[in-house]
Amino acid sequence: MPVVDIPGSKSITARALFLAAAADGVTTLRRPLRSDDTEGFAEGLTRLGYRVGRSPDAWQIDGRPEGPAVAEADVYCRDGATTARFLPTLAAAGHGSFRFDASPQMRRRPLLPLTQALRDLGVDLRHEEAEGHHPLRIEASGVEGGEVVLDAGQSSQYLTALLLLGPLTRKGLRIRVTDLVSAPYVEITIAMMREFGVEVLREGDGRVYVVPPGGYRATTYGIEPDASTASYFFAAAAVTGGEVTVPGLGTGALQGDLGFVDVLRRMGAEVETDAHGTRVRGTGELRGLTVNMRDISDTMPTLAAIAPFASGPVRIEDVGNTRVKECDRLEACAEGLRRLGVEVATGDDWIEIRPSDVPGATPVTGTEIKSYGDHRIVMSFAVTGLRVPGISFDDPGCVRKTFPGFHEAFAALRAQLPE
Repeated sequence: MPVVDIPGSKSITARALFLAAAADGVTTLRRPLRSDDTEGFAEGLTRLGYRVGRSPDAWQIDGRPEGPAVAEADVYCRDGATTARFLPTLAAAGHGSFRFDASPQMRRRPLLPLTQALRDLGVDLRHEEAEGHHPLRIEASGVEGGEVVLDAGQSSQYLTALLLLGPLTRKGLRIRVTDLVSAPYVEITIAMMREFGVEVLREGDGRVYVVPPGGYRATTYGIEPDASTASYFFAAAAVTGGEVTVPGLGTGALQGDLGFVDVLRRMGAEVETDAHGTRVRGTGELRGLTVNMRDISDTMPTLAAIAPFASGPVRIEDVGNTRVKECDRLEACAEGLRRLGVEVATGDDWIEIRPSDVPGATPVTGTEIKSYGDHRIVMSFAVTGLRVPGISFDDPGCVRKTFPGFHEAFAALRAQLPE
């Protein structure tokens, strides 16, 4: 029975780096993800004057509740959305002149709901080129706090950034959210803030978040495996009739993307989750289904990649936010499947994939998949490649964003799965 060691969660590592930098004291992060995104975040902290010490299995960060240690910095956020959204928010709580820029891919991704909220809180923030996009400059003088309204319908990271900022403000924050996507990621943030000594309250219909001032306390924090990355290995078991166990992602896991295994269960796979981890076993059956993936949209490409092997159509709904990720993931999935010969239909926020293992369906044949530089497109279609020989990628190396060793780990798993 293959046991797969999944690297640490990107989402949790990024939040932990912010919290550690903001905390009073030295924080140790155990088993953080080491990838292009998280290294970029750590490098950004260093540019802002924070000390980040690295060993193979742990990082140590000297927290600075008062903000960056430098009065001026130019920070390059690479491709990382968490870096590009969280670090300017962290810098706003300090004092100085800070400029942030990012890769062409990240420059295209929207920031305006977050940066407008920061402006509403009195932050002197200017977009240097396209409004609502990087590059941007902040003339920071701390944040007073108070009440702000936020639309997080494009990305839950906007809300997370403000929640993380709250304890660093002088009065705390009261955030009224008009729309929210990927809500489980916000629950990750709230749970982690609690571990660093801050309790977030919710009022009314749950759309008002109240964050007290007072700062964070340093701690030692363990990073659980990345549930989004685990989805490719769980899907591999389901699509081949094999079995995969991922330790460290069990009943106490923070990440909502572990809910992907419930989708696999509905399709016919056997799933067992206990305190120690999760096991998925393929049964030789994959049923079609209609599923709302608004809260676990990072795993939408994983499901799209195995959908051609279901016995009926697979329709994935309420995933419009995937159009503003590293690429337009909904269209990238549709294009890749069509290149393989799969029948696909799309709408503004949905995709429907017709089965290919049924009489009359067009045979699926291997081809080169256009990745658009998106790690999730490559890792998802690698799962398709377990059933379709001849799949290749124009940019296989883009997986370094979250899992530099993905291809080696997936090849090792493939050797243990049924043909």
